[in-house]
Amino acid sequence: MTQTPSFLDAIKWNEQGLLAAIAQDARSNEILMMAWMNRQSLERTVATQQAVYWSRSRQQLWHKGEQSGHVQRVKSILLDCDGDTLLLKVIQEGGIACHTGRANCFFRTLQGVEWEETLHVLKSPDEIYNQ
Repeated sequence: MTQTPSFLDAIKWNEQGLLAAIAQDARSNEILMMAWMNRQSLERTVATQQAVYWSRSRQQLWHKGEQSGHVQRVKSILLDCDGDTLLLKVIQEGGIACHTGRANCFFRTLQGVEWEETLHVLKSPDEIYNQ
């Protein structure tokens, strides 16, 4: 039987066995994205030092950059005070973290009562995913 690493026991997993993980650029401190992790994805992230998340829509592990090549190399992992959110400080390969082809996933800013896109697409998703 495989022994569970003790660091996993300090985490407060939600009812689905997940926790929020925020990816932050280790150089610029820019917030890149938020995704979900389960025990297996966190173990794999620690083992490979590359971000592996849990895709809720596909119900499977998602190695960030597996299709796009935009891998996140993990420099450090921090757990928040409540034990229910991780911060991954990463080096974002290719400078694109978002599946929309932008540098990060937070590209819409509320202007009054309307959302305005404030980041340009660096590379078309068609170019990224239809290689």
